[in-house]
Amino acid sequence: MTQEDGDLDALVRKRIRGLRSAMGWSLDELAARCYLSASTLSRIETGSRRIGLDQLVALAKALGTTLDQLVQTAGDEDVVIRPRYEPGRGVTSWTFNRDTGVMAARMRITRPAPTGTAELKAHPGREWFTVLSGTLVLQLADRRITVEAGEAAEFSTMTPHALGAQGGPAEILGIFDPDGRRSHLDAAELPDTSQPKAGGGPA
Repeated sequence: MTQEDGDLDALVRKRIRGLRSAMGWSLDELAARCYLSASTLSRIETGSRRIGLDQLVALAKALGTTLDQLVQTAGDEDVVIRPRYEPGRGVTSWTFNRDTGVMAARMRITRPAPTGTAELKAHPGREWFTVLSGTLVLQLADRRITVEAGEAAEFSTMTPHALGAQGGPAEILGIFDPDGRRSHLDAAELPDTSQPKAGGGPA
């Protein structure tokens, strides 16, 4: 076993023990949920017993997580959130979680809201955001709604919509479902780079 494998093995054991403690379960309670003996589970947590794949699958299910999440490696990329720039749309975003479901994102918007309807998008679901700074314009079909710092908005995304800044950059914290994520924060539209392209960057 390499040092890297050993580090991951120790991390997995800490995760199992930490998740069990967070659930408020004793060794007996978790053991019963994953069909292991309490003594086997104790040896798994302390590192005195090798963990089998079948045991990991059962533990992940009992702890309400997935095998991938239980054994994922730990690195700075799981901690440091680097901005994604899209100068053409006047958007900089910081995504707060990386799963395929609902996602929270902080966005810095510099481009004004469109004056016509050609750029408005519609998709299933709902969106919610709060304005952290500046003034945001929410265009909902033919309605133009101003949302100030400290205010929030929620709306059906089946209504054609677009966001834009008014009087300078605006920062928002938004919650997007999978359809909203694809529409506003798709990786193909927001290249993952820690530096703006030459001559570009957030305004």
